Amino acid sequence: MTSSPASGDPRMAFPFIGGRACLDFAATLGKRHADSFERLPDPAALGRWIAESGLHPEPGEITPLNLARARTLREALYRMLTAAMRGAAPDHADVAEVNTAAARPDLAPQLVLTPAGPALRRQAAHIAPAVPATATGGDVAAAALATVARDAVLLTSGPLIQRVKECENPGCSLLFLDDSQARRRRWCSMDRCGNLAKIAGYRSRTRSTR
Repeated sequence: MTSSPASGDPRMAFPFIGGRACLDFAATLGKRHADSFERLPDPAALGRWIAESGLHPEPGEITPLNLARARTLREALYRMLTAAMRGAAPDHADVAEVNTAAARPDLAPQLVLTPAGPALRRQAAHIAPAVPATATGGDVAAAALATVARDAVLLTSGPLIQRVKECENPGCSLLFLDDSQARRRRWCSMDRCGNLAKIAGYRSRTRSTR
């Protein structure tokens, strides 16, 4: 799934195809191996990611400090995850950064009864659920980052890290959890890079037969 970009630039749409919150968060920096671009250019974009990711529907006003911490955490967890994917030891500084964020209060899951049935909502754990209006944007952002950091810690330290892959499209850097039965998934998404690879292969075969 990919969100609709607020700016109208399709590159700025948030891809939610990683299968884990931390992998989707790492994707907020696009095309890392080529001409990278920032999907979190301002605090409002961070708030939009928190809402569209399903972590919290109303993140409130996000501060520039929240944004700076989010970017720092994102790069630390990306390096930590990719090191673990290679079977290498992550950098101590990156682990410390992620652990510090993970130690903060996170977003606690709450069951909400709706006309459509029970639904999941998340609430900043240090804010009483009965008075969610007291949670500021900074509170929610910090708790959302703690939730993402904890997800990265659990993924890196568990057996599922062996199923985390990087899209094989050279122009793509998205990480995803391969949940296919045969564990042979190659692309972040067939709708994105998979179809591009098919088209490129077809054109190559067409040229070679001329």
